[in-house]
Amino acid sequence: MAETPPKLPWKSRVLIRLFSSASFISRRSNITVNRFLISFFDPKIPSSSKQQNGVSTYDVVFDHSRNLWFRFFLPFSFSSSADSVTLPVIIYYHGGGFVFFSPDSMAYDDLCRRLARELGAVVASVNYRLSPEHRFPIPYEDGFEALKFLDTVENNLDFGGFPVKLDVSRCFLAGDSAGGNLPHHVALRSGGYDFKKVT
Repeated sequence: MAETPPKLPWKSRVLIRLFSSASFISRRSNITVNRFLISFFDPKIPSSSKQQNGVSTYDVVFDHSRNLWFRFFLPFSFSSSADSVTLPVIIYYHGGGFVFFSPDSMAYDDLCRRLARELGAVVASVNYRLSPEHRFPIPYEDGFEALKFLDTVENNLDFGGFPVKLDVSRCFLAGDSAGGNLPHHVALRSGGYDFKKVT
């Protein structure tokens, strides 16, 4: 007897349908996006050094002029085991068709928080510039710049006294949708770059 695939929960189906409708009506005929309108359907979560669901978050800007930044998700379960813990890093690129969302979008804050907690790794969610304002190949360039930044800082980031160090020699690239496309291109480009710490 064939198994029936699990159904998506009704709450998820409703949210997906709402955002799908919102993204449709926010597109203008001149191929631009009404960012003000879409912001009503994309709630943002502020970073918090206080533990929420076993994870604290810190935003780190690495290029103000291009609005490139990370949201770091640090699992609290590792803070009580030692004075200093070294954790692997998962660089996460959010989805959204290269047009929508960011690391502080509620859906991606929740997802990356869960990844950090369950995998016992620091998740570094990358904010890359979005289309149509910033066209190809800008998202790929931003994704690669994020990796280069981590190669230069390693343990020099201040997480408000949180006892964790980034082990960028154990660095993984991940993402979903458009963000699943970015790790492929970032990894290909990385082959021709001389990283000092990132492997």
